[in-house]
Amino acid sequence: MGPFTKEMEVNSTRNTRKLRLSAVKAHLSESLSGIPILGWLSGALVSVLLERMVGTPIAHLVGLERIPVLFGVLIMLKEPLMIPGALAYVFAVYLLPAVVLAYVVAGPANVLAEKLVRVSSGFSVLLHLALLYAILHIWAEVSDYRLITLKLTLIAVMLTLSLNVINGYMGEFSCSHPGFMALGAYSASVISLIFFVGFRSHGPMLPTWLAPLGFPLALILGGLVSSLGAIAVAVPSFRTRGDYLAIISLAFLFIVKSLIENLELVGGPRGLSKQPDWASLPVVFFWTALCLWMINNFVRSILGKAMNAVRDDELAANAMTIDTRRTKVTAFLFAAFWAGVAGGLFAHVVRYVNPSMFGVQNLAEGLAMVYFGGLNSVYGSIVGAVSISLLGEALRPLEIFKWIIIPLLLILVMIYRPTGLVAFKELDVLHLIRPKAKRGREGGPNASR
Repeated sequence: MGPFTKEMEVNSTRNTRKLRLSAVKAHLSESLSGIPILGWLSGALVSVLLERMVGTPIAHLVGLERIPVLFGVLIMLKEPLMIPGALAYVFAVYLLPAVVLAYVVAGPANVLAEKLVRVSSGFSVLLHLALLYAILHIWAEVSDYRLITLKLTLIAVMLTLSLNVINGYMGEFSCSHPGFMALGAYSASVISLIFFVGFRSHGPMLPTWLAPLGFPLALILGGLVSSLGAIAVAVPSFRTRGDYLAIISLAFLFIVKSLIENLELVGGPRGLSKQPDWASLPVVFFWTALCLWMINNFVRSILGKAMNAVRDDELAANAMTIDTRRTKVTAFLFAAFWAGVAGGLFAHVVRYVNPSMFGVQNLAEGLAMVYFGGLNSVYGSIVGAVSISLLGEALRPLEIFKWIIIPLLLILVMIYRPTGLVAFKELDVLHLIRPKAKRGREGGPNASR
């Protein structure tokens, strides 16, 4: 047998392996694509329940001292020798049970999803949200670190969604969101302290049993104060064109920060503390879901389409009888309101605020979340906020080096995907909860009719 024949056999073997690998990938993709969201949520719920019940024994079995708090990333960075054990834990507790169960229940889940949509789309959405909350709640109960990380991530989602309304859907560049967040945080904190805790040697004005009603009002008032502050930015900046909004909004951020630092009534540079512990996980989850629903409806409405028209060509939009200035001011105030609500929640999660929390670094993180996830996309805001928040926590053991890795990652995204990972993609909730097409073998996911 000559060298040419041997080379032909080697190439044939390689091609056969490639074809088999491609066939396996295609089969897996075809099988998993037929699993509805309800099936994936069921699989994730089983995974977190499995971790809750037998997570510690599994961790010991793979050589870990305790349950990894953040999917094993912190362990892998602190102790590289534990990387195999951390990966084994994630595979055994999260990946394998979730995928296997989701595939097994794909058929019944599709049938149930179809029935729920036929009965009531609203009830189906609430059921999906309830399952998602149950997953997050059980996952966060493992440690206080998980709980605080999850709360701050949900607040980051709210902040990113509101900032994307201006920088993405409206096509402007605003730097004032940390200022709006500070106004909301301090306003909600002062209202809570005055009425329910006591403020500057004065006792509470209302009994604590009114707190369930008082806290939502404090958050709404904090959002309204932020909207009032937004008028100071919107009125002068939208009379002009170009980059003036970025300059004026950045000046507004420094003005708000300096004002709070010199306002002794709210503690000045020392900050404000003793906020009541009202921002529990159910409360933060509810406000995040409400923010997501309202902003998604807002950007899909007639006003949202007008924002897109203004972004693409303001002169053409004005020629089509769109009141461009009113459209931009309305969107700006709406986004500032939700930034203020996010600030109020943040203040009651951390239970302490000071002016340094709302500076240029906070602005850089917010912009990174928006542009990393994707402009003009609710999906992108969620992806960007969750990714950057968890990445920042995961890289915490690297200390200063994490501020080298994250910017490098952003640079790569800007080079290869200039508009972000998931840009210009609408979030259609009703399409998301519908059953998937029937694929795979009998008893697998259901086919579309």
